[in-house]
Amino acid sequence: MIDNGSTQTTSTEADSSTGPDTAAIQARCRLLGIPWHERAVEASLQAIECLRPDEAVRLGVVPLRIEEGRLIVAMLDPLDAESSDEAATLTGMPVRREGMDRPHFMELMREHYGTTASKMADALAGEADDDEDSIEHNLDAIEADDIHRMAEEPTLINLVNLILLEAIQQRASDVHVEPFENQLTVRYRIDGVLQVQDPPPKHLQPALIGRIKIMSGMNIAERYVPQDGKISLRFEGRKVDIRVSTVPTLYGESVVMRILDKSSLALDYEVLGMKPEIRESMDSLLSKPHGMVLVTGPTGSGKTTTLYASLKRIFDPHKKIITIEDPVEYELEGINQIPVNHKRGLDFAGGLRSILRQDPDIVLVGEIRDGETADIAIRSALTGHLILSTLHTNDAPSSVGRLVDMGAEPYLVASVLEGLLAQRLGRRVCQECRVQTPIDEDMSHRITEQERALFNGKVWTGTGCEKCNNTGYRGRIGYYEILKVNAASRKAIADNVPIAEFRRIIADDMQSMREDGMNRAAEGLTSIAEVLRATQDADDTTST
Repeated sequence: MIDNGSTQTTSTEADSSTGPDTAAIQARCRLLGIPWHERAVEASLQAIECLRPDEAVRLGVVPLRIEEGRLIVAMLDPLDAESSDEAATLTGMPVRREGMDRPHFMELMREHYGTTASKMADALAGEADDDEDSIEHNLDAIEADDIHRMAEEPTLINLVNLILLEAIQQRASDVHVEPFENQLTVRYRIDGVLQVQDPPPKHLQPALIGRIKIMSGMNIAERYVPQDGKISLRFEGRKVDIRVSTVPTLYGESVVMRILDKSSLALDYEVLGMKPEIRESMDSLLSKPHGMVLVTGPTGSGKTTTLYASLKRIFDPHKKIITIEDPVEYELEGINQIPVNHKRGLDFAGGLRSILRQDPDIVLVGEIRDGETADIAIRSALTGHLILSTLHTNDAPSSVGRLVDMGAEPYLVASVLEGLLAQRLGRRVCQECRVQTPIDEDMSHRITEQERALFNGKVWTGTGCEKCNNTGYRGRIGYYEILKVNAASRKAIADNVPIAEFRRIIADDMQSMREDGMNRAAEGLTSIAEVLRATQDADDTTST
């Protein structure tokens, strides 16, 4: 059930499925005499209309037909008595459960309830008023009380709930609700790429955005300054947190909702796409008793996920691990996590000072943003702590210059820095529908001769299937480069050599992200296009 109550406002980064064990469920259903469909079946309109789209999606139920006053429903998990009981309560009819294979069930769900909230939006829209244009162009004239009243309409509540539920079901990391002059757009970011959904009617804009603000504990009357909030909900028995951000634009407030679904968080180096050599190097760095290890990359490159996976890997009840984050995205069992709170004066620098009085062994600093935080982190590493943190830089070598630019002394950086991991994320080729095809000529010209030799003229490409929603991609994979600081690179850092000279010194000690990505593409795990999209700005590679 979605929790529509407001929650306390807070300020403000590859794929796993957690579905039921179909074979085990099917075996139990056979023992219990529950029918199971291994092919598609028809569903009557009379039965479909017994449940609203958001109810069907949330419960994982598709009504098939009505027989002698009893509702026959298809379920992925017919053993889920709680969902069937709720369906019976909602429909006012006793329910008989039947099982169905996932591909046919999802096809049935999409056919009758849509892949977006379009059907519910159409029902909400009704007949367009003659003066709709004037409403669309005078949204500012709508009073906050009116928005609040519209936002509390049950059908509007269900529309917002359905948008969120479908985004979670489609493994979206973000939901974008964006107002423009003549339409209100909804887009889901799936595997790092925005995908446009059917738009709700423009005249629902104030109420829809108002509803999101109410759910996230924002001030519904304030429409001209950015706001941040948080929504907590339950989906298929698990807790999902949603971080909400609004900013005022020319035609109203733009809303971005970051979905933090712990069940889809891969906290394993191998699942994230790290090759054995990189995993071994990271394990070596994390085994250090003290020093600093940095993970670098732009926003959305998976830095936080990598750090969480690192903490999980080195967790030991005999060690005290403390983090300070902005915000705490996922709760990690057995680890003390501190959220930054700028309104109360708790920032990274102040929090880090306090953490050091808590006798920690390992400290994770969400991000080194300024010279003060960098200085405290470096001095903490000098006094016997292992410090893990992130930087926003394009690659591993440039992280050294970034620290120096913040005011850190080069000799201190050289003393504490143990390793640098830079990364990007690219989409993973769907392993269910991938086939080998000849390299496109245009793509061939964009890679080097050495890179072309990896593929022997053929690449793996996803043709599109049910599993990947016909995109050819499912999930994401990391491209990595790791630099373990040795005597030569440590001397270069202390001497503050120019970045070009530093790159020359470490050239033999590090494989670039682009090289790592191309190797993964040659293995059929990702595509050349994805590697170029994710790494071309970080690696100035000239095609030959």
